[in-house]
Amino acid sequence: MRDGFGREINYMRLSVTSRCNLRCRYCMPEPSPQGRPGEELGDGELLAICAQAVKLGITRFKLTGGEPLLRPGLAELAAQLKALEGVEEVTLTTNGVLLAEQLDGLCRAGLDGVNVSLDALDPQLYQAITGRPGAAAKAMPALLAECVRRGLRTKVNAVLLEENLCQVAELALLGRELPVDVRFIQLMPIGWGAKVQGVPPERALAILKERWPDLHPVQERRGNGPASYFATEGLRGRVGLIAALSRRFCAQCNRVRLTSTGGFKPCLCYRERYELGLLLRGGAPGEALGQAMAQAILQKPWGHCFEKADAVTEALTMDQIGG
Repeated sequence: MRDGFGREINYMRLSVTSRCNLRCRYCMPEPSPQGRPGEELGDGELLAICAQAVKLGITRFKLTGGEPLLRPGLAELAAQLKALEGVEEVTLTTNGVLLAEQLDGLCRAGLDGVNVSLDALDPQLYQAITGRPGAAAKAMPALLAECVRRGLRTKVNAVLLEENLCQVAELALLGRELPVDVRFIQLMPIGWGAKVQGVPPERALAILKERWPDLHPVQERRGNGPASYFATEGLRGRVGLIAALSRRFCAQCNRVRLTSTGGFKPCLCYRERYELGLLLRGGAPGEALGQAMAQAILQKPWGHCFEKADAVTEALTMDQIGG
């Protein structure tokens, strides 16, 4: 389906829980007061919404949170989602802490790819950012290698902060021996992120070019997201930059979001959402869900307004919305 500006909307970020086992200072340093487990949609409810989304042209789903691996039975949900007629791809974004123990089930479910959020490899810095002991960071290179071995398209996501600029080259080196893309993401000024000073991706790019002088842009689309990719002879994987603020990509936006409680959001920046969970639990038929989603897509705004803080109307935090 196309929105009111002619953009094809074919990608849904599907939050399955607002809970998380990390306390990243820019995202969820304190437990969320909303989105408790009893409010989260069940598997059948999520699948009912997704089935209607597929009829509108959504073919790709990203399982997010919170930390999605905290949701019991996630692999089975992924398998059922992948089995919906018309679904082309199901991928996962995770902090990786629980991934090793669930990898078998996810691979059997037919998961197509995994994005591992990792802001630092240095154990002390990892703990300072995430609030979790740094042993988790030490385990990440081996975990990424195992994901690649299992045939998963594997990426690393790092949010750019002043304190982890020293880790930019080290993180990029994860792509030296493995075909892993490492993406550096500009902090979104929403929720707790509005209280933290982010770093423009251009600063990361300067560090990377100093380390790899032959680093050059490549015109490749490597997934559903808006990253700009760069290649060098020194890395098997690509380096990606996601500059949502300094190089806004709204004109190419292809996504919508569903919160874990059933809020359908056409744009991250604004509070407008369609409460599909309430419709569903009120007995609305599937066609009503589809009509609500179609209306939301047609009313999707042209772009965000994060550069004007007083114009941002979304009050929820990222864990409540879905990453």
